[in-house]
Amino acid sequence: MLSSLKNHPFGVEAYFKSSIVLTFAVPKEALQGLIPECLELDVFKDKWAFIAMAMVSTKDLRPKGFPKFMGSDFFLTGYRVFVRYTNNKGKRLRGLYILKSETNKKKMAFMGNIFTHYNYTTTDINEVKDQDVIKLYSEKSKFIIKFTTSEEHIALPEFSPFENWKEARRFAGPLPFTFTYNEKTKEVLIIEGVRQNWKPKPVNIKSYDIKFLKDLDLEKSVLANAFIIEEIPYYWKKGKIELWK
Repeated sequence: MLSSLKNHPFGVEAYFKSSIVLTFAVPKEALQGLIPECLELDVFKDKWAFIAMAMVSTKDLRPKGFPKFMGSDFFLTGYRVFVRYTNNKGKRLRGLYILKSETNKKKMAFMGNIFTHYNYTTTDINEVKDQDVIKLYSEKSKFIIKFTTSEEHIALPEFSPFENWKEARRFAGPLPFTFTYNEKTKEVLIIEGVRQNWKPKPVNIKSYDIKFLKDLDLEKSVLANAFIIEEIPYYWKKGKIELWK
């Protein structure tokens, strides 16, 4: 019974004050070993697969339908691989497979580890603004990212595989689904997210240093895109389980 609680037994809603996502392109062979057998990499030009770091400032996070005053505010970071899954009805779903999740509040880590498989840990997450430059950093998790959003015309990162921002937006998280896999029981947990007025804006990344990604030792990875969304209501539906064939 306790294990079933982790399968997203109820919907959750929140208000995204901001969500910043850096997506890195990696030769597909380098990411294949990070995902379970039921999933396949979501690739671009049959060459590039993608891994992303998301930093989300949430407000009033709570079970769906509960009043706002029962919600809490958290900062969340997550590392995800872009994947596809073919369900039992033959429909191909685009989504994310989570490698690591962090939060700045012990309450979120405690509750998140009861009701999800995301294995939250706590860390420090800090934000500093210096004129137009915003710095997000963590001493414990050892990442630092500096970016601006104020420029009128922002170019794609220098070595991005994308030709333009329209192409790049196809790989701007979060995607409609998130997947978890129980290798022992061959069960796939599917969590669907619902978003409104989703209009990602390009971000100019001045510099970054992310220990988790460096530790994965992903050779030939390049920053492919970076987007921010702000002031967006969002919710996750109750999880659905099906056997992988």
